[in-house]
Amino acid sequence: MTAFRQQIRFATASDGVKIAYATSGDGPPLVRAGHWMTHLEWDWRTPVWGPWIERLSARHRLVRYDSRGCGLSDGEVEGVGLDALVADLEAAVDAAGLEQFALLGVSQGGAVAIAYAARHPQRVSRLVLLDAFARGALVRRPGDEELLDAMARLVLAGWGQDNAAFRQMFTSQFFPRATPAQAEAFNDLQRVSCTPAHAHRLMRSFARLDASALLPAVRCPTLVLHCRGDVRVPFEEGRFVASGIADASFQPLESANHVPLQGESAFDEAVQRIEEFLGVAAAGGGAFAALSPREREVVELLARGLDNAQIGAHLGLAEKTVRNNVSLLFDKLGAENRAQAIVRAREAGYGRGAAGG
Repeated sequence: MTAFRQQIRFATASDGVKIAYATSGDGPPLVRAGHWMTHLEWDWRTPVWGPWIERLSARHRLVRYDSRGCGLSDGEVEGVGLDALVADLEAAVDAAGLEQFALLGVSQGGAVAIAYAARHPQRVSRLVLLDAFARGALVRRPGDEELLDAMARLVLAGWGQDNAAFRQMFTSQFFPRATPAQAEAFNDLQRVSCTPAHAHRLMRSFARLDASALLPAVRCPTLVLHCRGDVRVPFEEGRFVASGIADASFQPLESANHVPLQGESAFDEAVQRIEEFLGVAAAGGGAFAALSPREREVVELLARGLDNAQIGAHLGLAEKTVRNNVSLLFDKLGAENRAQAIVRAREAGYGRGAAGG
């Protein structure tokens, strides 16, 4: 279990499905798009996802949710196409009260994050895609349908059994370099994250997801990280995603796992790259480390070029209150004037979102 506490609540998607979401940590908001095989209560404790949650919660208000049919969200739902999965994300961020946030898409959550960022450009300040795909397996390789059918039938017949041999096949594909403890935890996560029937349904649906047409519509700064040895989502798909988003930064990771795990150098590198991209590595030190969450919000809006009235409207504060807060920030940041404060904030990684109110 991580050093942070999480709060679990429920949101309602546009079609009435109940979506469980959790928040942990403090700081600028970061949302992890839902993906397959999550359980808000379970993955919090595992050596697979627990280290990721802890590192990301250290400098962010991290928002996670279980997609429909998984974890603590409503199970056995029929609609699991791209639009329904985006509706889950929409419900979670609206219920969490987020107006603008950084968005992290992992694996199949990448297609969801891409679609959301394209459809809601004003809401996503930065996008991070980790071993993500825009095109499902059958979109990339239509000839693999017979293989997919065989694997889906195997899931339906054997995934719910006490014997983990069936699930171990998938664990070996996802995390071939896992430690015994990590592999065992992922085996168990497969069993508790959703029923065999729903896992069967998800496999067939996710293989046909396609958000590739929306890649050119993503306008926010984007970082794409991908493990060279990933066999679940090939490295070439990461390259395809990065090349389809204007000015996206592409960072290969030296790992054979689907997502880097704690204990390998790629895990620390991935976290560092994400923190640098989101600006929290620089912002976490020096004068910025002493700022309260509200002060960091003011700095973020200040760095985007908003005036006091615009900042006040964005945060629900009187313009006079904002003026006083900004003056205090000058002292804390050692800035003589507004222009100097903006320069220092931008050097620390603030202000990368879209300008305006």
